[in-house]
Amino acid sequence: MPSQIVNECSKALAERGLSVAFAESATAGRLAAEFSLCEESGKVLKGGLVCYDALLKQTILHVPADMIKRFTPESAEVTQELAQRLQTFMPADIHLAVTGLTCPGGSETEEKPVGTIFLHIYFKEKSIAIREVFEGEAEEIVLQAIDRAAQAILAELPVHAGKADGAASL
Repeated sequence: MPSQIVNECSKALAERGLSVAFAESATAGRLAAEFSLCEESGKVLKGGLVCYDALLKQTILHVPADMIKRFTPESAEVTQELAQRLQTFMPADIHLAVTGLTCPGGSETEEKPVGTIFLHIYFKEKSIAIREVFEGEAEEIVLQAIDRAAQAILAELPVHAGKADGAASL
């Protein structure tokens, strides 16, 4: 069952006639799955691409290998590139990418510990980068990242003027 914030986000997107697409690494499809469980999913969710392995980031979304090597697969730079390239791959009003470290064994460092999540959102021409460090087990980190993604989308949506005035647009 999706969290309250995911349900609110899905409803707000549907009220505004907006759609969303995801490129997921750290959340491994869970973000799209949570949105798919919302009542408005058919109006809102365009789809998602799981590119957990760095090679898929390169071969499917064509993130340059040198960029992944330079910044690591779990980085703000690669996350932005995923969100940007998703726009040509999957039509939607909002494109969101997520990478990060939910468990040991990735590119964690003292500056980028396990629990670090990178989100990047494109709302048409607007670009939003988010870096958070969450605590907990892997699933808890994933669920916190999903809620943060929904919160970030909601924060950027225009105020809805009401159904009598028609849907607001970005």
